[in-house]
Amino acid sequence: MKTATIQELKLELNETSSAKLRQLCLHLAKFKKENKELLTYLLFESQDEAAYINQVQSIIDEGFAELPKANNYLSKKSLRKTLRVTNKHIRYMGSKQAEAQILIYFCKQLKGSKIPFQKTTVLLNLYLQQIKKIKAALATLHEDLQYDFMQEVEELSI
Repeated sequence: MKTATIQELKLELNETSSAKLRQLCLHLAKFKKENKELLTYLLFESQDEAAYINQVQSIIDEGFAELPKANNYLSKKSLRKTLRVTNKHIRYMGSKQAEAQILIYFCKQLKGSKIPFQKTTVLLNLYLQQIKKIKAALATLHEDLQYDFMQEVEELSI
């Protein structure tokens, strides 16, 4: 079976009634938890982006609170899990400014934790990759916002 392109889907959705669209959305939400989470964000939380960013930051805080600091292997796995959840929420938002803000918060939390990530190559690369993603997101923003965020990024340098 061939998957339809986005353009084909747009055309078909334009011709579909609102009751049928509602039914399709609910059917889609039943298939995967991620679809349901995205629909929840779009319907309930997309109007207040600042509150949603605070929720994501609290998820990051919970991830760092549960972080096993004694074992580098387990802390690496926990950090990746926290980052995976964080990136999922960033994808839902689709905002480069929010992406930069959340990733800066993640890096600050990592730098402020008592994990010696500079001594572990994998964790150091994870940290540096997030810095690259922040800079890439900042490149698309307005110059004033870039300046504000770049000051925070400079604080994160190792």
